[in-house]
Amino acid sequence: MQNKLAKPEWIRVKAPVSPEYQSTKELISSLGLNTVCQEAACPNIGECWAQKHVTVMILGSVCTRACRFCNVATGIPDLLDPHEPEKLAIAIKKLGLAHVVITSVDRDDLPDGGASQFVECIKQIRLSSPNTTIEILTPDFLKKEGAVEKIVSAKPDVYNHNIETVPSLYRQIRPGARYFHSLNLLHQVKKLDPSIFTKSGIMVGLGETKKEVIQVMDDLRAADVDFITIGQYLQPTPKHAELMRYVTPEEFEYYKEMAFTKGFLMVSSSALTRSSYHAGDDFVKLRESREKFLKSKIA
Repeated sequence: MQNKLAKPEWIRVKAPVSPEYQSTKELISSLGLNTVCQEAACPNIGECWAQKHVTVMILGSVCTRACRFCNVATGIPDLLDPHEPEKLAIAIKKLGLAHVVITSVDRDDLPDGGASQFVECIKQIRLSSPNTTIEILTPDFLKKEGAVEKIVSAKPDVYNHNIETVPSLYRQIRPGARYFHSLNLLHQVKKLDPSIFTKSGIMVGLGETKKEVIQVMDDLRAADVDFITIGQYLQPTPKHAELMRYVTPEEFEYYKEMAFTKGFLMVSSSALTRSSYHAGDDFVKLRESREKFLKSKIA
């Protein structure tokens, strides 16, 4: 169904035209990188690329899942590129990234869901750009025994896995996933290595209630998640899940205040918030928040 809702002023962004954006675009193209910024049609691409903030996407550009909110292509996935980790490390060094976010398509066809490729990417980046902090945004690795343990052993600075929506909408929005499996994955990361920051995000505007969003916050805190992102769902095409409403800036602020009261170290809640939006700056704040929290416990 074609969405008829008029886009409010607070969700509108300027078309990317800056020389800095163009330069980043050309460099990414020349290096043969896939980015979720392009594949998912992110509204923040102009701002982020102008500042050389890039979210790279590994394991190809075709996903084995068909989530109804996502603009990434679904089908028979690409062959795995064994040289991808080295290429990625070279690209990050050329881009001069202080913080990198690495995500991927779902690869249910691979025995470990692609976990080994994440590990190798982390290792190669550490070798070529030891000062670059690494944030990963992984699939749920459903029925992929040992996948999470592999990645945790490689010690990314931030482990992000998005819960995406409230439980009542999972069958409609995220049919191939399981809400409590995703929660358990996040909790497992923290139990395996408490030093790794954990992060998760949800979209709003899909028909969820405020009460349900608050419950997701409670569930994530029970899983010891450090950082929550809350952003506006935007319908990529008429074939995707219908946008039910635009959430107001006031409601996003309410969610932000509620999340902080529940103990999250870091909260990003706004219409344009996405998992990797301002990720580098947020990582610095996240680290500072933990240091303050630990000092307060000692005092």
